[in-house]
Amino acid sequence: MAAKKWAAFPHANKAFDYSGDKLAKSWAKLHAGDQEPFPDEAHVAKLIKSNSKLGKSADAGKIAAQLQEGWTAYHAGEFQQAFELGDAFGALGAALANKAIGIHAVYLIEDEKEKLKRFEGVAKRAEEAMAALPKEANSHYFRAFGLGRYSQLISIAKALSQGLAGKVKESLDATLKIAPKHAEAQTALGLYHAEIVGKIGGMIASLTYGAKAASAEEHCKIALKLTPDSPIALIEYANALMLIHGDKKEDEAAELYAKAIKLKPKDAMEALDIAHAKAQMA
Repeated sequence: MAAKKWAAFPHANKAFDYSGDKLAKSWAKLHAGDQEPFPDEAHVAKLIKSNSKLGKSADAGKIAAQLQEGWTAYHAGEFQQAFELGDAFGALGAALANKAIGIHAVYLIEDEKEKLKRFEGVAKRAEEAMAALPKEANSHYFRAFGLGRYSQLISIAKALSQGLAGKVKESLDATLKIAPKHAEAQTALGLYHAEIVGKIGGMIASLTYGAKAASAEEHCKIALKLTPDSPIALIEYANALMLIHGDKKEDEAAELYAKAIKLKPKDAMEALDIAHAKAQMA
């Protein structure tokens, strides 16, 4: 039975064509936020060598070509195709599969139950990747991403009572230990602190979870320094300020949103980030 067709990317995507050798040439700029290594034959062979259960070294070239095709689809907003190409290779394609299904779920799915199911799936896929490829930063990051997004949907209070906050922090710390320049993990850690402080207050947040308002801002600023032209780094910094300070920081948050809106998106994800920011400002 054919998979149900996903909701299509709703914007023009001609500018997001990274087919052929354009993907490799643009990789560093496209992946400054997530620090994902370029999936060439050498990298795939290295991963297979670290865990022979992942495939045969002789197939590294073929797998690399498929993963590159998947990332090309992802950047163009062909999220379902990207997911299917990544998911076919288990842990080797987990970062691709998780990013594709995760970003699609954040912006292009309205049904809350479906969102929850997808974010649970992201966390599960990431945990399998963590077991298979523990030295890959995004094995850990996508566990935090999946559980973090899941937590936001069920309410932060409920997430705290289920112990999800500790798992998110543990995975973000592991991500940053492997890849200190992982801007998306820095942003996520900033929001971790901001959401807990915003929900239960500074003193209890600090004593119980080690969450601090100053840490939230510090991590968001690091992310912005690492990726100054990233819409999501600006948007989430604004969100963190509002969570912690409320109306007191409304003007500063609005400035950050305004900066995000003025950026030229590099790919489909950034186009969705910017469209979301515009909708929030309307």
